[in-house]
Amino acid sequence: MTVEMIGPEAEALLDWPGLIAALEAGHSLPRAEINDLFLYRGPDVLLDRAAWIEGLGALVKVATVVPGNKARGLPNVNGVVNLFNDQTGLLEALVDFHLVTKWKTAGDSLLSASKLARKDAKRFLLVGAGTVARSMQQAYSALWPDAQFMVWSRSRATAEAMGLPVADDLQSAVQAADVICTATMASEPLIKGDWLRAGQHLDLIGAYNPRMREVDDAAMARARVFVDSRATTLHHIGELIEPLKSGALREADIQGDFYDIAQGSYARQSEDEITIAKNGGGAHLDLMTAAYIQAKWRAR
Repeated sequence: MTVEMIGPEAEALLDWPGLIAALEAGHSLPRAEINDLFLYRGPDVLLDRAAWIEGLGALVKVATVVPGNKARGLPNVNGVVNLFNDQTGLLEALVDFHLVTKWKTAGDSLLSASKLARKDAKRFLLVGAGTVARSMQQAYSALWPDAQFMVWSRSRATAEAMGLPVADDLQSAVQAADVICTATMASEPLIKGDWLRAGQHLDLIGAYNPRMREVDDAAMARARVFVDSRATTLHHIGELIEPLKSGALREADIQGDFYDIAQGSYARQSEDEITIAKNGGGAHLDLMTAAYIQAKWRAR
């Protein structure tokens, strides 16, 4: 059996509404089996993420995170995505790592926004000006074609490089936005709950380990909180660990994850409520994304 090599050229075949439909369909299948393995060498990390979904397939995504690569002019994160046949276990495809990661990460939060953000949202604030923020601008624009974007970053030069209006004051920018997307490496909360107003939606992407946070306890206490996966967020990410520890949030306060979409509980209930969706990722989302990319590649 020939193993398909699916490279970055496949991106021309993809679209954001198609991806979020694939993610939603993937969550209607039997619950994924997932597991992660981390190996450390000082600041460097080797991450092995695996998932198996009956009726869809299996995936192993191996990534290396080497912060010192920036000084070498190389990407900090590299890896490979292995996609296996569900029935035979045979390797079917090697899918471009960066392509899967980009579309999985942004598609995850776009699916949340499609369910939780107001349909009349117009003002979108990107907090952070890196690769993920650029992907989110593309993703949001697919569902909100009239979206007006503003970006805030600790580095004004980085923000200006995005070619969008740049916010000087984060508090004012947050208060003016309908949708706020955080994609930073912050270890201390950047956004305060006191800044939020009725009707806003927040997509939290940046924090991915127990030491990282982008919003404070007050924000979590004021909002209806959703997660993409309880299994990969609740006791794994500082964004949830800390408010659960302080009592600002209880596990029972988590309104739902993507497996609750089918029953209708992953949804905005009123125009005035504040909603927060925490993007924690997971190999099952990589699998759904890689399978979507493979299907589009085969149909080309």
